[in-house]
Amino acid sequence: MNKNDLMKYMGSMQQAAYIRPLTYAEGRSTGLKAYEVKNGPLCYKVLADKCLDVGELSYKGVNFSFLSKPGLQGRNAYDTHGDEAIRSIMGGMFFTSGIESICAPCTVDGVDYPMHGRLRTTPGEHLSADAFWAEDGYHLRAAGEMREAALFGENMVLRRSIETVYGTKTVTVTDTFTNEGFRDEPLMLLYHINLGWPFLDENLRLYIPTRSVTPRDADAEGHEAGYDRMDPPKDNEPEYVFIHDLRTDGAGNTGAIAVNEALGLGFRIGWNVKNLPYFMEWKSTASGDYVIGLEPANSSVYGRPWHEARGSVHKLPPFAGETNVLTFTVLDGKDEISAALAAFDGQFNR
Repeated sequence: MNKNDLMKYMGSMQQAAYIRPLTYAEGRSTGLKAYEVKNGPLCYKVLADKCLDVGELSYKGVNFSFLSKPGLQGRNAYDTHGDEAIRSIMGGMFFTSGIESICAPCTVDGVDYPMHGRLRTTPGEHLSADAFWAEDGYHLRAAGEMREAALFGENMVLRRSIETVYGTKTVTVTDTFTNEGFRDEPLMLLYHINLGWPFLDENLRLYIPTRSVTPRDADAEGHEAGYDRMDPPKDNEPEYVFIHDLRTDGAGNTGAIAVNEALGLGFRIGWNVKNLPYFMEWKSTASGDYVIGLEPANSSVYGRPWHEARGSVHKLPPFAGETNVLTFTVLDGKDEISAALAAFDGQFNR
């Protein structure tokens, strides 16, 4: 419906779609600021104090995102203390890993880098939330800026917007990274996209245009053939991490689709490999830590030491920038899922 037709049914669009600021007031999340976004049956939270990452996401009341055992929380004293970060990584629909390092904590040239970097706990500045009509519909947008900087050190800026249009089931994340310093700086980046129950269970199947699948380590060896299927929970099962070599279309676009046929729901992720040439899959079937992570990245899962040893740390020159666009789309029903899989196969598996 267009604006005039919709407004015949309601005096305020907030009856159907809105973006609202909120502040949590309990436990480890006390004081955490966020934006609640409702786009009809699609709902999600944008965490203003945590890199404008998306926390929970649901559709028609069905949760799609993962929440780890520590639960919802804001910034904590242990956020960036090596392995202690596992006490603050709550998952969410996605969190942003970087900028100077990703994945495991490490020490390079006497400098300590925490697990998954500092960006995921960096609060936003110049925050804004808007809901407005444009030619293509009613837009809901949250935006802001995150800065990772140090005296005599780096000065890296991320400007992010997260947007959806009423009547669609797509969320678009647009990130622009800029080096505002006067020397080349590392830009290591991984988007940690996390699927959780009830969307994630043993009925889930993954469709990834992969050429090859490589296990990260001994724990994952022998499990490659089942990368595209989820198993029932198993007590104390180790995590598996797989490294994928992906096909793309002629313009570098690629993606992944997760489908839970029993629920009649799917979830499609899209991105471009120009700035995100790596892709990892994190699969944990462990009871209580039940999750699949889909991880477009510009660096390897082996982290900064691996790239340092090869002279391949990705860097931005002074005042240079890079932009990434990721899309997240809910697929509702057999027809939408079938159409998406057919288009996906034609686009990437030719």
